[in-house]
Amino acid sequence: MSARGPAAARQTPSMTDAESLARAIHERVMLVPYDPAWPGRFAAERARLLGRFADALRGVVHIGSTAVPGLPAKPVIDIMAGVDSLAVADALMAPLLEAGYVTSAEFNAALTDRRWLMRHAAGHRTHHLHLVVHDGQLWRQRLAFRDTLRAAPALAERYALLKAELAARHPDDREAYTRAKGEFVRAVLART
Repeated sequence: MSARGPAAARQTPSMTDAESLARAIHERVMLVPYDPAWPGRFAAERARLLGRFADALRGVVHIGSTAVPGLPAKPVIDIMAGVDSLAVADALMAPLLEAGYVTSAEFNAALTDRRWLMRHAAGHRTHHLHLVVHDGQLWRQRLAFRDTLRAAPALAERYALLKAELAARHPDDREAYTRAKGEFVRAVLART
């Protein structure tokens, strides 16, 4: 991961930006109860992004478990920002790094349908930013999954139980945790 920008100013006096980033990268998968402050944290970051990148972003939406009222989640705000193309996303990477995000060039090189960045503070991830083609397949799928969970409390409860089981099984491997949720996500999307 590369880090640039004003993140060091947000760290505790006893933790450098590099230490915070290292801890955030290797942060364990830990779910917490739903926090009603999450929508406000999303709204603040959405306003910040649109204030800086309004000409390039075609939509900025709250996705992931923190966007589903009542659903336990990792306390990281997932944001999906729509762009006209992945070339536009690539052109935004350096300005987003200057705006306090970090990313992994290696991780992004493996992604064919999006670009990924994160923000961190005090050794914890605070935001994940997913740049995707606006109204493309991934855009529509992520919104459909979020909206289905919002509309179906019993389904959201099943998802919460699965997430708890997977967090216990993969506490030190975020990628394995995410992959393990894939079958559930695909089954939900097949019904939409």
